[in-house]
Amino acid sequence: MTPATREIELHEGGDAVFVRVGDAVLDALVGSELVDVQYRAADGVAIAPRRKVGVARVGPVVVRIHPKISIPRLFWLLGFTADRGWRGGEVPFAVTDELVVAIADAFLRQVEPALAEGPLQGYHEVDDALNVLRGRVREQEQLRRRFGIPVPIFVRYDEFDTDIAENQILRTAADRLRLLPGLTGVVRTRLRHVDATLAGAALLHRGMPIPGWRPTRLNQRFHLALWLAELIIRQTSLDQPRGTVQADGFVVDMAKVFEDFVTKALGSALEGFAGNGVAQQRRWLDEGNTILIQPDLTWLRDGAPVAVIDAKYKAEKPSGFPNADMYQMLAYCTALGLAAGHLVYAKGNDAECSAVIRHAGTAICCHALDLDTSPEALLTQVDQLAKSIGSQAGVFTTTGA
Repeated sequence: MTPATREIELHEGGDAVFVRVGDAVLDALVGSELVDVQYRAADGVAIAPRRKVGVARVGPVVVRIHPKISIPRLFWLLGFTADRGWRGGEVPFAVTDELVVAIADAFLRQVEPALAEGPLQGYHEVDDALNVLRGRVREQEQLRRRFGIPVPIFVRYDEFDTDIAENQILRTAADRLRLLPGLTGVVRTRLRHVDATLAGAALLHRGMPIPGWRPTRLNQRFHLALWLAELIIRQTSLDQPRGTVQADGFVVDMAKVFEDFVTKALGSALEGFAGNGVAQQRRWLDEGNTILIQPDLTWLRDGAPVAVIDAKYKAEKPSGFPNADMYQMLAYCTALGLAAGHLVYAKGNDAECSAVIRHAGTAICCHALDLDTSPEALLTQVDQLAKSIGSQAGVFTTTGA
């Protein structure tokens, strides 16, 4: 870390911090949705964290936003919703309150022993221009670009080497991690060694999609490392507006994590009742089909909605609209013809309550889940919530009955 680097410490849900930063850095911080400006003064600004946690380097400034829940619990939530089926508890994490240190430690614990047997090799398709024929001629390109000239020949062939999706993902994750602030020199050296071991694989540039890979017996020893690597690549891809100071870091959007968890866990719990849960189902609020609504979870029975659920990590209370979540849920219930809707919050961000809308009779119920508890206790809360929603919807018949 250079002497010019400044550090800002924030805590999720905590107080604003008064800082002195340049306009370009401030624009990048706000544009990346890391902080909100609370107020401005002649000698600086007061900034408060938004819904993201982690660490980011924005120009000469390093910003650390510590999560309210423990790091092992955060990674369990991320693992629960991972498309690959990773469940978080399978991976040991260092005892630390630093997200970057924890993920680097976990990644190295998985990838180093797996690479002890050497990197994976496999076949991948290569497009090339050669002076000799190899594989298949790319006839269209040969005719379009060479106009009948015999060499070079545009060909496509299968190559057997280490430049395959698994190694590209692992190398890119190691490269992204070693550039993040907060790691020791020893950890950076270990990450550089991983990078050198996988030097035959191409690095994925920012903005490129993560290549697909399929879990098999041959790559089994890399499964956990690959799932962690995908997480690292996704969480180090910060969104920011063009023309601002470059922002790099490992940042987790807590609202997205909570929404994904509720959708997956509650949707699974509701499968114990008749019907099925559908995530992000597109519907229309108006008769002319011009106003789109897309609840987080819609519970259907025989194709008809019986309950609607929206996950809200933190209650939205923009100026002038102190009950925005309620208004949104009322719109959902009206469009779907439901007598009740359910808002699910993270405990501590808003209280459980319910309200019946005047002249409409629509009940809007607010529920809270305690995230900073054991996985078993959290899933028990979800099961109880599913039963409560099912009871209110009048759906008691289970699929196994």
